[in-house]
This record gives sequence, C-alpha cells and structure tokens, in this order.
Amino acid sequence: MSIVVSASPDFTRDDSNRHDSNQHDSTLPASAPHDSIARDSAARPHEPRHLATDPRSPDFIVFDPPLSLALVVSDVQPQPHEDDAGLLAALSEHGIHARPRIWSDPAVDWAGHDALLVRSTWDYFQRYTEFLQWYQRIDELRCPIANPLPLLVWNSDKRYLLDLAAQGVAIVATAHARGGELDAALASMQGEVVVKPSVSGGAWNTVRGRIGDAAFAEALAALPRELDYLIQPFLPQVVEDGEWSLLFFGGIYSHAVLKKPAQGDYRVQTYFGGRADLTEPLAPVLAAARRALDAVAALGHRDHAYVRVDGVVVDGALRIMELEFIEPFLHLAAHPPAARAFAAQLAQRWSGLRESRASAASPA
Repeated sequence: MSIVVSASPDFTRDDSNRHDSNQHDSTLPASAPHDSIARDSAARPHEPRHLATDPRSPDFIVFDPPLSLALVVSDVQPQPHEDDAGLLAALSEHGIHARPRIWSDPAVDWAGHDALLVRSTWDYFQRYTEFLQWYQRIDELRCPIANPLPLLVWNSDKRYLLDLAAQGVAIVATAHARGGELDAALASMQGEVVVKPSVSGGAWNTVRGRIGDAAFAEALAALPRELDYLIQPFLPQVVEDGEWSLLFFGGIYSHAVLKKPAQGDYRVQTYFGGRADLTEPLAPVLAAARRALDAVAALGHRDHAYVRVDGVVVDGALRIMELEFIEPFLHLAAHPPAARAFAAQLAQRWSGLRESRASAASPA
C-alpha cells in the first residue's frame, strides 16, 4: 500500500522552509571571487538516498489532498518543455499537480501554491534586475522553492566559477572584466578566447575569436558595455571531443550526455545544430563532478534538488565550465528513469513540508 501524505484542510504555510588540490588553469589572470550571497539556506544538508519510484511500492509517496506545484516558466517558454513531460507525469502519480506559471506575470498568486519548481526561466539573464526582485518577493512570501533561493542567486552570476576555483576545483581558466575594461583586459592576453556576460545563457552576447583579429574586435565593439564579462580560452576539445553534462537529483548521480556542436560551430546547444547523446562518463569525470558539488557544499550551499554539471576533458581531467542550479535542460527524455527518480526525490522533499503543516494544524 502506498504511503499517503495528508494534511488538515486548514493548514498554515510553513515559515521555516527556506546545492582535489588547486589545479585550475591559470593561463588567464585570476580575479578575486565575487561576493557570494551572505545568507545561506536554512535547510539541513540533504542526504542522498534512493527512493521508491514504482507506484506499486509500499514506500511510494502520494499526496492526499494533492500538492499544488507552480512550475516556474517564462514568456519565451510559457508551457512546460517537452523534455519535462515525463517529469510531470511522474509528479502526477505522486499527487503533485504542476501548473506552469510565468515568473514575470504580476497576476500570479505564488503564495497560493504549496511549492515552486524553477524550470524554463530562459529569459532571466535578459531581465536580471527584475528576476532578482522576483527572488526577493518569493523570499518574503516564504514560498518553498527548489532549488533554495540563496543557491539560485549565487548561481545566477557565472563569477561563481571563481568561488569554485578558490576551493580548488579545476575550472576552465576564467578572468572577469567589466564591460568598460574589456579591451584593456584582452590587451594583456593572446590566442583564441570566448567572451560571455557573467549573467547569461544560451550563448547570449557570447563571442569567440582570436585576439588581434579585426572581425573579433568588431564583434567585441558591439557588446553592451554595461555588462560584466568572463574571458575564457577557447578549448578545441569542445569541438573535437565534446562537452559533458552530468545530472544529479538530490545529490544522487542520475545520467550524463556528451554534447557536440554542429560541423563548423563551437556552440553545443541544439538550436545551433548541436546534439546530445546519452553517454556513461568514465569514473574520473564523475569524480570531478562530485568534487565540484563538494565545493558548493563547502561554500554553504548543501541542499539542492537538481543540478547539471558541465565540463570538458582537458589533458585527461574534467574542467568545470558551468554548474546549472537554476533552469538546466535536464535531458530527461534521453533517460526516462530519471524523471521518476527526480519526482520521487521532490515528493520526499515536500513530504516533510506537508507533515510539518499537518502537525502545526493539529490541536496541541
């Protein structure tokens, strides 16, 4: 018989609920780590453990009454992405009813939902100030959200890579420069580089070229100067060998894909012609991804429901390119069991929320 998590109909919102040695490449000048958000998540460290994913299991969690989940999306992707279809079906089996809600829609009653799950907020970097204000609103409402808000804020600016490097994580060499200082920063470098805003996604305002090349200089001149930028060496391994994406749910490794760009391109995103193939990583690649998550925990972000770790193998070792804690494409369709595992982990996470509310609503 399935476990049924129920609560009194007049429960109140829970106000207590609030992700190796130093080997990183130094061929580019390092910048001091940016100031991480001061307030850490109050949640206890999540202990990875396997959960029941089969509805026939006696340990399978079902919410009764159903739990209302706001699936946080955006104007550019107002409906759940087809890759999330399996997740929504799996959540429904747990009694978790997910409905898409556009983060920038002022009419949304966020407090009217039991929990929030950030998915396709794929325009946040173009409306960053507004997005941070939305974070603040969710924080003030004390809405349970995956992932925790302090982690999302920290992860929203790619200067977190410098925080990881300070923890000894092997990252792709990264330098930071303000838009007005970009030309001066590049003047001291050489070779082929990639320049991207520190708050960005999907190769937005990202340029690649060889320093000193006229076409590259022209592309740089067109970049908005009010933004902050990261400068990284172009790694031919991305084109030759591919970029790894490893998925973890609740701290448990799920699956991985190897992404490769289209012929003549360097961008691995599918809308640029790239492809992603389900591929099992070698042990050293998986170990490096786990070390990166250990570093995130050491920085104070110990609790996360999901994360995608992106990296490229250079000289036999994985160098971290990005950690995606906000709105990663999860490649669930490539590995269908992952959707059930993720849903079970979310049900477990929120079962404690429902239990605490039921306890609060019961007579003393």
